[in-house]
Amino acid sequence: MGGKSGTKAVYFDKLKGLLDEYKSVFIVGVDNVSSQQMHEIRASLRGEAVVLMGKNTMVRRAVKGFITDSPELEKLLPHIKGNVGFIFTNQDLKDIRDKILANKVAAPARAGAVAPADVWIPAGNTGMEPGKTSFFQALGVPTKIARGTIEITTDLKLVEKDAKVGASEATLLNMLNISPFSYGMKVQQVYEDGQTFSPDVLDIEEAQLLKALSTAITTIATISLATNYPTLPSIMHSLVNGYKKVLAVAIETDYSWEGIEELKDRIANPDAYAAAAPAAGGAAAAADDAPAAAAKEEEKEEEEESGDEGFGGLFD
Repeated sequence: MGGKSGTKAVYFDKLKGLLDEYKSVFIVGVDNVSSQQMHEIRASLRGEAVVLMGKNTMVRRAVKGFITDSPELEKLLPHIKGNVGFIFTNQDLKDIRDKILANKVAAPARAGAVAPADVWIPAGNTGMEPGKTSFFQALGVPTKIARGTIEITTDLKLVEKDAKVGASEATLLNMLNISPFSYGMKVQQVYEDGQTFSPDVLDIEEAQLLKALSTAITTIATISLATNYPTLPSIMHSLVNGYKKVLAVAIETDYSWEGIEELKDRIANPDAYAAAAPAAGGAAAAADDAPAAAAKEEEKEEEEESGDEGFGGLFD
């Protein structure tokens, strides 16, 4: 008993130290992950992340003991179930997630295993003798005899995703040397700064976040203006709209201030300002046409000079 208690104490201390040292934790599923794969994953993450495994009962007991000092750790408890482990890191979550998922190993189909994806048998020659035709027929695989061997005539979906692999299907896949599945760690949940979230969040691009934020700000501003309830997104619009109303009142009354004198003068004497606009526009147009006119004149002079040189060559 003393040995077991000592081992648990060491494990608890290690888990507590990792939770204090690292701000992010990946909760990973390790079904069908071999010890060799685990070693390779640890090696690929060395210096960037730490992998820790342990029995769920012991991990849950440890975390419950830490909750007194760190209440936010309670968010981990609902996810400590099944065959899971932990990966602690302070690095970019997306990069670490990709490294975790990169290590996959092809595996043959086993009877009773749940298919993680659809399993297809491709059309083509199997190289098997005709005596095994009945085996294909029992599974509904379309075949024909070609050059003394069995040939599958069309692609066939043998097993649906999330369905259990039958004994006959597993045998056929092994006969055809097809290893349809690949196994590796699966990131089930991410814990960071006292919150847990789905790993799918890591695939959201910054542009999507900015677009969603912009849409939310616009919506808040619209509602605020419609209900006359001031908020940070709407305050600028409220100020502009209020100033427009002040201008309207000032124009209709004798009330005036320095900034509105020119506006009142423009309204009172529109001709004075209208006369200046075409003149400015004409000057600008003339300025724009000047380079083109100069270029045309220069081209004309070049043509005349070219013609003079030609006649001079004939009579000199």
